Amino acid sequence: MRILIYMLLAGMFLSAAAMAQQKTYVLVHGAWGGGWSFKQTDSLLRSQGNTVYRPTLSGLGERVHLASQEIDLSTHIADVVNSILFENLHDVVLLGHSYGGMVVTGVADSIPERIGQLIYLDAFVPEDGQSVATAHGQQNAGREMPSKDGLIYPFWNTDGEGLPRDVPQPAKTFSQPLVLKNKDRLKIPTTYILTYEGDDPEKDAFAFFARRAQGHGWKTVNMQAGHNPQMDIPDKLAELLEQVSGAQ
Repeated sequence: MRILIYMLLAGMFLSAAAMAQQKTYVLVHGAWGGGWSFKQTDSLLRSQGNTVYRPTLSGLGERVHLASQEIDLSTHIADVVNSILFENLHDVVLLGHSYGGMVVTGVADSIPERIGQLIYLDAFVPEDGQSVATAHGQQNAGREMPSKDGLIYPFWNTDGEGLPRDVPQPAKTFSQPLVLKNKDRLKIPTTYILTYEGDDPEKDAFAFFARRAQGHGWKTVNMQAGHNPQMDIPDKLAELLEQVSGAQ
């Protein structure tokens, strides 16, 4: 009987430990993209017992039929805030990829109490009052990208390319400055993952933001990969996310 009790207690302990390691991820895609870009990473994280959400921002991905020149950065921040609130999520591991860094910064400013960790994946790290166009500290950065009907078209798409694929990005999402008011967001444990190709991470286009992250005292991690590891090497990205989110 004593052995049976010990076995039951051990099973309960192991079960509780496993549940404690399970996390809730919210993965926010970059410009022109959609939640579809994280499909493989989603599956791999779920296979480890995690809960994963990958919302698609208004006017993009499978929501392209809602595209409008009136969609701005605030719209995209509200997309993710409402996903978290309506799903009643807490202690979220919130990741923003590329342009998604703008979005998750706004989300963390809006509902810091719901965010357990922040992860920037080769992403913009804006300061108060900055937009995508000015986040590098250059007033004219990003203005070379022409828009048509209030949308910025992905020039790299090829004729006849199937779905899923990149779609036009509402131009106001790049031009609207982000207003930050809640300093509680600065208390959230944060990691910056800089992806790079070649032999020198400092040559990467997003190294500027990795240095900014270091200036904030955030943990920074280098990952040898292209700009879209969620599609190119989702297994390695999922493994790194589990390491990073479990080390906080």
